[in-house]
Amino acid sequence: MRPLPAIAAALLVSACAAKVPAPVPPKPSEQPFEEKASWILRLEDQRALRDPAQGPPPAPPAPVRGQKPAAAAAPLPPPPPDLVRLLGDTQARIRRRAALAIGRVGLVEGVVPLTKVLGDPDPEVRQMAAFALGLIGDSSARDALIGALGDPSPLVQGSAAEALGLIGDRAAANAVGQMASAIVQSGAVSQAPGNEGDAVRDTPVGALRLAIFALVRLNAYDQLAAAVLDGAQPRVRWWPVAFALQRLEDPRALPALLTLAKDPHPYTRAFAVKGLGAIKDRAAVPVLTPLVDGPDRTVAVEAIRALGRIGDPIGAAPLLKLIAATKADPTLRLEAVTAIGGIKADGVIDLLLDIVGDPSPPVRAAAIRSLAQLDAENFVTVLSGLDPDPQWSVRSALATVLGTLPPDVGLPRLEAMREDADERVIPAVLASLAALKAPGAVELLGARLQTGDPTVRAAAATALARLKPPSGAAQLAEAYKTGLKDTTYVARGAALAALVEFGAAAATPTLTEALADNDWAIRVRAAALLKQLDPASDAGLKIRPAPTGRPESTYEVSRLLTPPVSTHVFIDTDRGTIQIELAVVDAPLTVETFVTLARKGFYNGLTFHRVVPNFVIQGGDPRGDGEGGPGFTIRDELSQQPYLRGIVGIALDWKDTGGSQFFITHSPQPHLDGRYTVVGRVISGMEVVDQIQPSDVMRRVRVWDGVQ
Repeated sequence: MRPLPAIAAALLVSACAAKVPAPVPPKPSEQPFEEKASWILRLEDQRALRDPAQGPPPAPPAPVRGQKPAAAAAPLPPPPPDLVRLLGDTQARIRRRAALAIGRVGLVEGVVPLTKVLGDPDPEVRQMAAFALGLIGDSSARDALIGALGDPSPLVQGSAAEALGLIGDRAAANAVGQMASAIVQSGAVSQAPGNEGDAVRDTPVGALRLAIFALVRLNAYDQLAAAVLDGAQPRVRWWPVAFALQRLEDPRALPALLTLAKDPHPYTRAFAVKGLGAIKDRAAVPVLTPLVDGPDRTVAVEAIRALGRIGDPIGAAPLLKLIAATKADPTLRLEAVTAIGGIKADGVIDLLLDIVGDPSPPVRAAAIRSLAQLDAENFVTVLSGLDPDPQWSVRSALATVLGTLPPDVGLPRLEAMREDADERVIPAVLASLAALKAPGAVELLGARLQTGDPTVRAAAATALARLKPPSGAAQLAEAYKTGLKDTTYVARGAALAALVEFGAAAATPTLTEALADNDWAIRVRAAALLKQLDPASDAGLKIRPAPTGRPESTYEVSRLLTPPVSTHVFIDTDRGTIQIELAVVDAPLTVETFVTLARKGFYNGLTFHRVVPNFVIQGGDPRGDGEGGPGFTIRDELSQQPYLRGIVGIALDWKDTGGSQFFITHSPQPHLDGRYTVVGRVISGMEVVDQIQPSDVMRRVRVWDGVQ
């Protein structure tokens, strides 16, 4: 073969070089479900949409002339965790879970990507995106959610309505009302659904229920009435309708509530009776009085309260009879003592004077409140015959009452209570001294801002804001710093809220400092207060990521990602045992906290410090006054689980302030939906829950997780 000319050889080399195939572009590695689930759990807990940017991946090496490229390049490292990116994951369950996490994170930045997901092919993903938009709560999502009301899936329709209610933009009321009306007129709910309709979301009944609750949150009586009433009467006799009508407290609902108060379903009757009390129309009294001693205690409780709110003297007789019956149901008797304070009738004051020394501390406290309410002028005579009560809760109730009386009546007794031996009484004393503008109150409050009890310091801060002395802002700023040593947020949170009362100039420096507080609950509080002072504030971005106090490995624990069993807890009381199935899927970190505390014996010996019949029982506070906790806070894990009878939730002061306190519902409480973490449900022992009285003790809390 003849040699090629030099120029031809050069062209050939050049051509060969040009034809060298480019390296195979590396592909991102596909992470297993568990790894992506752990990302979601961690970012959600940190209240962040993504990990900090790690820069672009390294570029592949340039090909070397004449060198054969590798057959396949190594895969790129996985991209950093990013909730928004996971909305496009190939697995619907990851997309759905990422959408919920974005809602829980709560940043407005999540609105646009979530609205795009409203077009996802999977209805479960679409409905979760709608719910998540409700959790974010920004009105910029309103129009997209109104569009989702027309989704072909009732599951999506209901979640879109629920989200619009959570956002609270009243401009959405007509659209939600039209959706509800269309479902009713379709005949899908021709009669009241059974109990199975209380929790479903994927049927027209479920969508209607969520739309009704949304109209309540939108304060939209006209739209609600157009959907569920036929003239003045209910189209459907169903407890959600009664709940909605009582919650809105519109006098036009009186005829419908009178009808629903005779319904055979106890929830429907109870909500209707509660609504009659809210409207305060005396026409309801003949309907209410027979219910006081009726067979259903839930309805009886609401009838007693309603008679007290209406205040008609005719309503006094059944309450007086109940109070005088010392062997009556203690729950109903206590309710009657409380309600009777709203009724001026013969014999009421005399009977209250007889029971002001009752063996039951809650009854004594209620009698004191009712006496002061009925006859403030002569209450001083009652006080003169009262020795200091041995129970702190009664003394606290008395201190609160004293703050409602004329200064010449209330102040002398309050002065004697300033140094009560039980610190749990002092917050009520300080609040009342401030209410009456007691001489020397400013100096006393300033001293109490430095005391050892955080709850007392919190009360002093709130009271100081009421008086607004010139030195108050500086004292409160110092009180915030004093609270940095606390394991609880209550004193620092109160100091920040009180500072706002002194204006932006005084409050902003300390609020800005609090954006870096070690407790996420305080960061949330500070950011909200700064937003209150300046709607353009970007403080909500500056507080992230949330400090969690958890090692990163926590989020990789398999029992949190793919729980093998439904963990149960057993609360042993003197009245019996309450068995709870924990929400290991919907609230894994909350469940983990609850179980950890229980296994340490934290709950053993604590009381149910709060009992509100037909609402909740609440416990888990080591102080016993509703102000205590475990020394840390946890993030809310809000879900779509509704608050029906027997649901266990986590108590809050404001969002993300959960700890050890929990409550159990006596009956449906839809106004709690999407606001409080559901940590479980009672599966055995609701009869025990119904019997619990204030100060009943949790003797022991046991955990079963399939192993121990």
